[in-house]
Amino acid sequence: MTRTKANDIELAWDSFGNSTDETILLISGLGAQMLRWTVPFCEALAAMGYRVIRFDNRDAGCSTHFSASAPPDFGALAVALMAGRRPDVPYTLHDMAADATGLLDALGIARVHAVGRSMGGMIAQVLASEHADRVLSLTSIMSSTGNPALPQAAPDMMAMMMRPAPDPAVDPDGFLAVRLAFARRIAGTAYPFDEDVHRALLLEEAGRCYDPAGIARQIAAMAVAGDRRARLATITAPALVIHGTVDPLIPLACGHDTALSIPNAIHRPIEGMGHDLPPELDQTVINAICDVAKKGSHHPGA
Repeated sequence: MTRTKANDIELAWDSFGNSTDETILLISGLGAQMLRWTVPFCEALAAMGYRVIRFDNRDAGCSTHFSASAPPDFGALAVALMAGRRPDVPYTLHDMAADATGLLDALGIARVHAVGRSMGGMIAQVLASEHADRVLSLTSIMSSTGNPALPQAAPDMMAMMMRPAPDPAVDPDGFLAVRLAFARRIAGTAYPFDEDVHRALLLEEAGRCYDPAGIARQIAAMAVAGDRRARLATITAPALVIHGTVDPLIPLACGHDTALSIPNAIHRPIEGMGHDLPPELDQTVINAICDVAKKGSHHPGA
């Protein structure tokens, strides 16, 4: 892992594959560290002929945390949004997209195939629409457009996501119980839930960083993002939208709306997939990413 200054902060990142190959940039979701893009996934993707870079978003993992900014007051934030006012938040998804371009600048990379999951999909969408000259292709996974008419998460989902977990340094068993319950709930129905693998990942993440306030600030960034459909309509890079058919957190309709909003986007629902990427689907997802990446490499202006 390397830490590099980008967009006036430091981002932690690592790389797989040959540095002379075209780059696929993997963008993580809410509160998720780059570890969620597993080493086997990254190595298999690099084996397809790409340099693969994964990184920790701001306020996650080993990247800069905005600890000087107080956690947002979600009640006040909701009132402001309902009144049509723009709440004051520490940063936005546009800032997070600028982090990605800052990292590319620091590494001397002109253009990438942008791949994002969940909140990372939203950041990748902003990247492709606001920084079109940096994006060869876009893959948006289990994400949404911000369209207020779309269905919301299953009723229990937000409560589970927002439920405080005990500090893993004080009560590791309690921490694991809360986080494993959430991981199991968002998992799909078609693939086995490997509790041992999830437990090991959660402990590895906690060993790198545990910052619930950072997650809250990321939630605020998503909350003020608004409806992105008009911006998505300007995307010219080849685009792929992957979504699980049984996603309880960001329903399938959100993926469908994303695909409808991006000109000529390919919509790829995956039967039985929830709001995660089980290893059984690694090659399916990798093949789909590479298919759209090939189109991006030969797209006019590439």
